Amino acid sequence: MHAIRLHAFGPAENLTHEEVPDPVPGPGQVRIAVAAAGVHLLDTALREGAPGPFPAPAELPTVPGREVAGTVDAVGEGTDPSWLDRRVVAHLGMNPGGYAELAVTDAARLHALPDHLGEAEAVAMIGTGRTTLGILQFTELGPESVAIVPAAAGGIGTLLVQYAKNAGATVIGLAGGPAKVARVRENGADLAVDYTLPDWPAEVRAFLGDRTATVVFDSVGGDTGRAAVDLLGKGGQHLVFGWSGAGLHDGEPLTYTEEELTARGITSGSILGPVMIQKAGGDVRALELAALAAAADGTLRPAVHRFPLAEAARAHRALENRGTMGKVVLVP
Repeated sequence: MHAIRLHAFGPAENLTHEEVPDPVPGPGQVRIAVAAAGVHLLDTALREGAPGPFPAPAELPTVPGREVAGTVDAVGEGTDPSWLDRRVVAHLGMNPGGYAELAVTDAARLHALPDHLGEAEAVAMIGTGRTTLGILQFTELGPESVAIVPAAAGGIGTLLVQYAKNAGATVIGLAGGPAKVARVRENGADLAVDYTLPDWPAEVRAFLGDRTATVVFDSVGGDTGRAAVDLLGKGGQHLVFGWSGAGLHDGEPLTYTEEELTARGITSGSILGPVMIQKAGGDVRALELAALAAAADGTLRPAVHRFPLAEAARAHRALENRGTMGKVVLVP
């Protein structure tokens, strides 16, 4: 098979498209003929050997990638043979190997796909979708809500806009550049603004009139995140789940002191990792199931930005340079 391998930590060019031996499923495992593999911003940090929620690979070379969808073409000893030839999606967890034509994982990680859900869309929901629903556990949205979504043209941002609109909220989507702003507007945001323009907060204030934002879904931090938080009114929520605007690999999340929060009358906190899992009762699989169901019934419609598997390095560069819209997916 062909796979993307990383032989040394460093730039995207270190990702190479190579022929490698086919993996063999062990007991309780299956092998998936991959039709789509997810690329996460975290993958770019792991490629450089940077610390994060997942540890950098202990041994090189390695095949990156933790989200795959395709068809089961082999099963290991003791694995239910009914999985053979079924379309599935899986998050590989701590064991990478997704950037490949074939990937092995535990059968317990599989979700069967309905006929009308594409593999690329399923890959978007198994990681990005479950994170979106995990984020939404921390707030209640309704007709009185005013939600600000930075990075609204990204994979999570796209889904947050849709969910908030479905709940009846007023949604303000922030994106960088005219093309992304247009995409956010098409996705249903009540107001889509270009955060690279210096006067974007004034545009939001003019749109809201005497209203204020009730929640900021902050994945960017930095100056954009701070300006968005300044639009919150009393009782507003600042939900932090990323800080890409402060530096992809070495940035810091936007934080406030208790004194600042009390003076503003808002709350702020990081909802990543153990906090999100605890909120879900420890059941990440339930979030995956809910995300896939929402895509299957059309409640949520993931946006996908496809790259050929052989061009994984280009996909990484585009993601790092904010040149993508939606979930980045590699197609063998």
